[in-house]
Amino acid sequence: MARIVLVMHQPLGSAFSACAEHVLGKKPELTVFDVAPDADPESQVTRLAGRLLEAPNEATLVLCDIFGATPFNIAKRAIKLATDRGLTAHLITGTNLCMVLKALTDQQDNPEQLSKSVQQGALRGIVNADHEC
Repeated sequence: MARIVLVMHQPLGSAFSACAEHVLGKKPELTVFDVAPDADPESQVTRLAGRLLEAPNEATLVLCDIFGATPFNIAKRAIKLATDRGLTAHLITGTNLCMVLKALTDQQDNPEQLSKSVQQGALRGIVNADHEC
């Protein structure tokens, strides 16, 4: 199964993990890497790359909150370092709770397929409730 890693502005990753535990009724199997406002991006890249390489044979799906923001840039650079050492990883931004839940419940070995499934789950989770009630 692909490993799920949340790289987000602090405390969003931890909050998504807590929500997933509430909804699923058990502690989710994921890695949370919250980026503090005063964190040094360079040291965070090295730290995250190390965390990613703790399981170099596991395909990894990294979920970030905002494209182009500091957590995204840290994740992108850390993934580059880790993939240079053999890690297979995919990066998706714009993460919402539907995406986290989909990633946790639709576990697959193929991170590319899981990435597509998570993206589709995000779109299905966006509903104009005024028209659905």
